Amino acid sequence: MQHQPIISTQNYTALPDSKVLQRLCKALAVLDAINSPDVEYRYHTYDAAWDQGEEFFEMNDGEGDQMQVLFREDGCAINGYADGLEQPDKARLTRGLPEVFDEFIFGEPVSSIGTTFCLWFTSRYGWQTGLLENEEDGSEDLLYIFDDQPQTYVDWATEYFDEDETKQAINPDTVARIYQGEVLTKGMVLSIVDKVEDWLQLESDLQVIGYPYDFS
Repeated sequence: MQHQPIISTQNYTALPDSKVLQRLCKALAVLDAINSPDVEYRYHTYDAAWDQGEEFFEMNDGEGDQMQVLFREDGCAINGYADGLEQPDKARLTRGLPEVFDEFIFGEPVSSIGTTFCLWFTSRYGWQTGLLENEEDGSEDLLYIFDDQPQTYVDWATEYFDEDETKQAINPDTVARIYQGEVLTKGMVLSIVDKVEDWLQLESDLQVIGYPYDFS
Protein backbone atom coordinates (compact mmCIF):
# COMPACT_ATOMS: atom_id res chain seq x y z
CA MET A 1 0.00 0.00 0.00
CA GLN A 2 1.45 3.33 -1.06
CA HIS A 3 1.42 5.97 1.67
CA GLN A 4 0.72 9.59 0.79
CA PRO A 5 3.42 12.07 1.80
CA ILE A 6 2.67 14.10 4.90
CA ILE A 7 1.78 17.66 3.97
CA SER A 8 3.13 20.42 6.21
CA THR A 9 5.15 23.62 6.02
CA GLN A 10 8.17 21.30 6.22
CA ASN A 11 6.92 19.39 3.17
CA TYR A 12 4.75 21.80 1.20
CA THR A 13 5.79 20.42 -2.19
CA ALA A 14 3.27 17.64 -1.47
CA LEU A 15 0.48 20.19 -1.93
CA PRO A 16 -1.31 20.21 -5.31
CA ASP A 17 -0.88 23.31 -7.44
CA SER A 18 -3.21 26.28 -7.09
CA LYS A 19 -5.74 25.21 -9.75
CA VAL A 20 -6.04 21.66 -8.41
CA LEU A 21 -6.28 22.98 -4.85
CA GLN A 22 -9.06 25.34 -5.90
CA ARG A 23 -11.02 22.50 -7.46
CA LEU A 24 -10.44 20.43 -4.32
CA CYS A 25 -11.59 23.22 -1.99
CA LYS A 26 -14.81 23.61 -3.97
CA ALA A 27 -15.34 19.85 -3.76
CA LEU A 28 -14.86 19.85 0.02
CA ALA A 29 -17.43 22.63 0.37
CA VAL A 30 -19.90 20.80 -1.91
CA LEU A 31 -19.53 17.57 0.04
CA ASP A 32 -20.06 19.35 3.36
CA ALA A 33 -23.13 21.12 1.94
CA ILE A 34 -24.57 17.73 0.98
CA ASN A 35 -23.73 16.13 4.33
CA SER A 36 -24.88 19.07 6.46
CA PRO A 37 -27.86 21.23 5.40
CA ASP A 38 -27.05 23.44 8.40
CA VAL A 39 -24.03 25.58 7.52
CA GLU A 40 -23.20 25.90 11.21
CA TYR A 41 -22.02 22.27 11.27
CA ARG A 42 -19.88 22.41 8.15
CA TYR A 43 -16.10 22.38 8.38
CA HIS A 44 -15.54 23.53 4.81
CA THR A 45 -17.15 26.51 3.04
CA TYR A 46 -16.38 28.28 -0.23
CA ASP A 47 -17.34 31.68 -1.65
CA ALA A 48 -16.78 32.01 -5.40
CA ALA A 49 -17.63 35.73 -5.28
CA TRP A 50 -15.51 36.75 -2.29
CA ASP A 51 -14.21 39.86 -4.06
CA GLN A 52 -13.47 40.99 -7.59
CA GLY A 53 -11.17 38.38 -9.07
CA GLU A 54 -10.90 36.53 -5.75
CA GLU A 55 -12.47 33.37 -4.32
CA PHE A 56 -12.32 32.23 -0.69
CA PHE A 57 -12.23 28.87 1.09
CA GLU A 58 -12.45 28.36 4.84
CA MET A 59 -12.01 25.39 7.15
CA ASN A 60 -13.33 25.95 10.67
CA ASP A 61 -13.59 23.08 13.13
CA GLY A 62 -15.66 25.15 15.57
CA GLU A 63 -13.13 24.53 18.31
CA GLY A 64 -10.47 27.09 17.42
CA ASP A 65 -8.57 25.61 14.49
CA GLN A 66 -9.13 27.51 11.26
CA MET A 67 -7.67 27.72 7.77
CA GLN A 68 -8.39 30.25 5.03
CA VAL A 69 -7.34 30.12 1.38
CA LEU A 70 -7.57 33.03 -1.04
CA PHE A 71 -7.59 32.14 -4.73
CA ARG A 72 -6.65 34.54 -7.51
CA GLU A 73 -5.98 33.91 -11.18
CA ASP A 74 -2.26 34.23 -10.49
CA GLY A 75 -2.11 31.89 -7.49
CA CYS A 76 -3.31 31.44 -3.93
CA ALA A 77 -2.36 31.98 -0.30
CA ILE A 78 -3.10 29.82 2.75
CA ASN A 79 -3.43 31.12 6.29
CA GLY A 80 -3.56 28.56 9.07
CA TYR A 81 -4.26 28.96 12.75
CA ALA A 82 -3.91 26.06 15.18
CA ASP A 83 -5.54 26.88 18.48
CA GLY A 84 -3.29 26.74 21.51
CA LEU A 85 -0.02 27.17 19.65
CA GLU A 86 2.17 30.22 20.02
CA GLN A 87 1.97 32.57 17.05
CA PRO A 88 5.36 33.28 15.46
CA ASP A 89 6.54 36.66 14.20
CA LYS A 90 4.17 37.24 11.29
CA ALA A 91 6.63 39.49 9.44
CA ARG A 92 9.18 36.67 9.35
CA LEU A 93 6.53 34.05 8.62
CA THR A 94 5.38 35.98 5.55
CA ARG A 95 8.78 37.11 4.27
CA GLY A 96 8.63 36.99 0.47
CA LEU A 97 4.81 37.01 0.35
CA PRO A 98 3.65 38.55 -2.96
CA GLU A 99 2.12 41.97 -2.43
CA VAL A 100 -1.20 40.87 -3.99
CA PHE A 101 -1.82 38.72 -0.90
CA ASP A 102 -0.99 41.41 1.70
CA GLU A 103 -4.58 42.58 2.13
CA PHE A 104 -5.73 39.01 2.69
CA ILE A 105 -3.03 37.92 5.14
CA PHE A 106 -2.83 41.19 7.10
CA GLY A 107 -6.49 42.24 6.82
CA GLU A 108 -9.73 40.78 8.11
CA PRO A 109 -10.85 38.15 8.95
CA VAL A 110 -7.34 36.64 9.04
CA SER A 111 -5.87 39.29 11.32
CA SER A 112 -8.41 38.62 14.07
CA ILE A 113 -8.18 34.83 13.71
CA GLY A 114 -4.41 34.61 13.95
CA THR A 115 -1.62 32.86 12.04
CA THR A 116 0.54 29.91 13.01
CA PHE A 117 1.54 29.08 9.44
CA CYS A 118 1.32 30.69 6.01
CA LEU A 119 1.98 29.38 2.49
CA TRP A 120 1.49 30.81 -0.98
CA PHE A 121 1.60 29.62 -4.58
CA THR A 122 2.52 31.47 -7.75
CA SER A 123 2.83 30.01 -11.24
CA ARG A 124 6.41 31.25 -11.42
CA TYR A 125 7.78 29.87 -8.14
CA GLY A 126 5.25 27.25 -7.03
CA TRP A 127 4.69 26.84 -3.30
CA GLN A 128 6.65 28.98 -0.87
CA THR A 129 6.67 29.94 2.77
CA GLY A 130 8.53 32.52 4.85
CA LEU A 131 10.98 31.92 7.67
CA LEU A 132 9.84 29.02 9.85
CA GLU A 133 10.50 29.44 13.56
CA ASN A 134 8.71 26.37 14.85
CA GLU A 135 8.02 22.97 13.30
CA GLU A 136 4.97 22.64 15.58
CA ASP A 137 2.77 25.09 13.71
CA GLY A 138 -0.33 22.93 13.26
CA SER A 139 0.13 22.67 9.51
CA GLU A 140 0.34 18.87 9.43
CA ASP A 141 -2.99 18.56 11.25
CA LEU A 142 -4.79 21.04 8.99
CA LEU A 143 -3.24 20.59 5.53
CA TYR A 144 -3.69 16.80 5.35
CA ILE A 145 -7.18 17.18 3.82
CA PHE A 146 -5.48 18.70 0.76
CA ASP A 147 -3.84 15.42 -0.33
CA ASP A 148 -6.36 15.17 -3.22
CA GLN A 149 -7.29 11.64 -2.16
CA PRO A 150 -11.11 11.11 -2.01
CA GLN A 151 -10.72 8.42 0.66
CA THR A 152 -9.23 11.03 3.00
CA TYR A 153 -12.51 12.95 2.91
CA VAL A 154 -14.59 9.78 3.18
CA ASP A 155 -12.70 8.71 6.32
CA TRP A 156 -13.01 12.16 7.90
CA ALA A 157 -16.69 12.67 7.02
CA THR A 158 -17.68 9.17 8.11
CA GLU A 159 -16.34 9.93 11.57
CA TYR A 160 -17.66 13.50 11.74
CA PHE A 161 -21.12 13.28 10.16
CA ASP A 162 -22.18 9.67 10.65
CA GLU A 163 -23.37 9.71 14.26
CA ASP A 164 -26.31 7.57 13.13
CA GLU A 165 -24.93 4.10 12.49
CA THR A 166 -27.89 3.30 10.23
CA LYS A 167 -26.93 6.07 7.83
CA GLN A 168 -25.71 4.89 4.45
CA ALA A 169 -21.99 4.85 3.77
CA ILE A 170 -20.54 7.70 1.69
CA ASN A 171 -19.83 6.46 -1.84
CA PRO A 172 -16.10 7.07 -2.49
CA ASP A 173 -16.61 6.90 -6.26
CA THR A 174 -18.98 9.86 -6.07
CA VAL A 175 -16.51 11.77 -3.91
CA ALA A 176 -13.85 11.12 -6.56
CA ARG A 177 -16.16 12.49 -9.28
CA ILE A 178 -16.82 15.64 -7.25
CA TYR A 179 -13.08 16.00 -6.65
CA GLN A 180 -12.75 16.09 -10.46
CA GLY A 181 -15.39 18.81 -10.73
CA GLU A 182 -18.05 16.72 -12.50
CA VAL A 183 -21.53 18.22 -12.85
CA LEU A 184 -23.47 17.25 -9.73
CA THR A 185 -26.68 15.29 -10.26
CA LYS A 186 -29.42 14.19 -7.87
CA GLY A 187 -28.21 10.61 -8.23
CA MET A 188 -24.71 11.62 -7.11
CA VAL A 189 -26.11 13.49 -4.12
CA LEU A 190 -28.24 10.52 -3.09
CA SER A 191 -25.21 8.23 -3.19
CA ILE A 192 -23.77 10.33 -0.37
CA VAL A 193 -26.87 10.94 1.77
CA ASP A 194 -30.17 9.05 2.11
CA LYS A 195 -32.35 12.04 1.33
CA VAL A 196 -32.30 15.80 0.85
CA GLU A 197 -34.87 17.85 2.74
CA ASP A 198 -34.45 21.02 0.68
CA TRP A 199 -33.07 20.78 -2.85
CA LEU A 200 -33.48 24.53 -3.38
CA GLN A 201 -31.23 25.20 -0.39
CA LEU A 202 -28.61 22.86 -1.83
CA GLU A 203 -28.87 24.63 -5.19
CA SER A 204 -28.34 27.95 -3.43
CA ASP A 205 -25.27 26.55 -1.64
CA LEU A 206 -23.85 25.28 -4.94
CA GLN A 207 -24.33 28.69 -6.53
CA VAL A 208 -22.36 30.34 -3.72
CA ILE A 209 -19.62 27.74 -4.16
CA GLY A 210 -19.67 28.17 -7.92
CA TYR A 211 -20.06 24.44 -8.59
CA PRO A 212 -21.92 23.07 -11.64
CA TYR A 213 -25.07 21.00 -11.08
CA ASP A 214 -28.06 19.62 -12.96
CA PHE A 215 -30.97 18.49 -10.80
CA SER A 216 -33.44 18.12 -13.64
